[in-house]
Amino acid sequence: MKTILTITLCAAALSVAAQGEVDTALREVEANSATLRALREQAEAQKLGNQTGIYLANPEVEYSYLWGSPSPVGNRTDVSVRQSFDFPTAYAHRSKIADMENANVELAYRAERRALLLAARQTCVALIYYNALARECAARLRNAEQLAEMYRARLARGDANAMESNKAQLHLVAVQHEAARIATEQAALLLELRRLNGGKELTLAAGEFPKTLLPSTFEEWYAQAESANPDLRRASGQLDVSRRQVKLNAALGLPKFSAGYTSEKVVGEWFQGVSVGVSIPLWENKNRVKQAEAQVRASEAALSDAKIQLHNKLQSLYRRAVELRQAAAAYRSALAACNNEPLLQKALAAGEISLLTYLQEMDYYYDAVTGVLAAEKDFELAAAELKMMVSD
Repeated sequence: MKTILTITLCAAALSVAAQGEVDTALREVEANSATLRALREQAEAQKLGNQTGIYLANPEVEYSYLWGSPSPVGNRTDVSVRQSFDFPTAYAHRSKIADMENANVELAYRAERRALLLAARQTCVALIYYNALARECAARLRNAEQLAEMYRARLARGDANAMESNKAQLHLVAVQHEAARIATEQAALLLELRRLNGGKELTLAAGEFPKTLLPSTFEEWYAQAESANPDLRRASGQLDVSRRQVKLNAALGLPKFSAGYTSEKVVGEWFQGVSVGVSIPLWENKNRVKQAEAQVRASEAALSDAKIQLHNKLQSLYRRAVELRQAAAAYRSALAACNNEPLLQKALAAGEISLLTYLQEMDYYYDAVTGVLAAEKDFELAAAELKMMVSD
């Protein structure tokens, strides 16, 4: 009982350490990612673009100098300064729309950030998987080396035949090849982490998966997750923009005004005063309000569809994660209860089983170990995607 408790506590400690390593790696990626820096600069440029075109039109200044004919008439000088503007409420609507668009730009950036961090987390999960495989393969390699050495010695003493010795050597070569393959995968994943980390080295030595928790029930969790999902928030924000656009187009359908100063000089005379104008909206804005109202209906349909798609996707991910967690736990429990490795080694040493039987049984065991790790990896990948779908 004491031994089981010790093993459980060690596993929990390793799980906490693994989670700490993954969280540290994700913070490093977020701080160093060249992709995120580029996306941030692009978002800031889009925000500035949304703030353009929302102010008064440029004032118009006109100067005219006209030569008179015949000469006694003299010359004429005209000066005109004019400022045109839309109906006043239009500027308030434009400013509000710009703020809404900027909020949506920020949500779009967060969605890109979330996708990049999901890729980084999935890479970390895959690396932990190969780290665990490497650890198992290292033990298997030591065993294969001892086995090959033992049969070389037995062959020299005449206790074993050449076929048995060759089998042991071929088994060693196969394990060495597997170790090399795992090392190649580890190196590739570390390169991917470096790419995500802006070209800076990033290591992850954990060989145990973090014990990710799932919500107890999907629907209760989804009710809270729905409001936090940035994709839904962006769709909702776009609906608000569309509704505000209706008000803006209605304001643009009201008369436009202009005001200014006009001066006219001729020989012996000078006229100056103010000028006021109005633009009567007859044709220019025709159907703009109807188009904006149609866009509102389209945005409402898009938001409704986004909610349905998110619910279905998260429900599918949740069910898959639950099934994978149960499968991994059952697989791990069965493996712990059926570890015949020590018994097989004793039986081989006592001559109770052949080398071929020993190798076959050990292959079954290592296949089971790989299956457990693969099931745990698949669960962690599903849980990571589930978590990132509702992260901000």
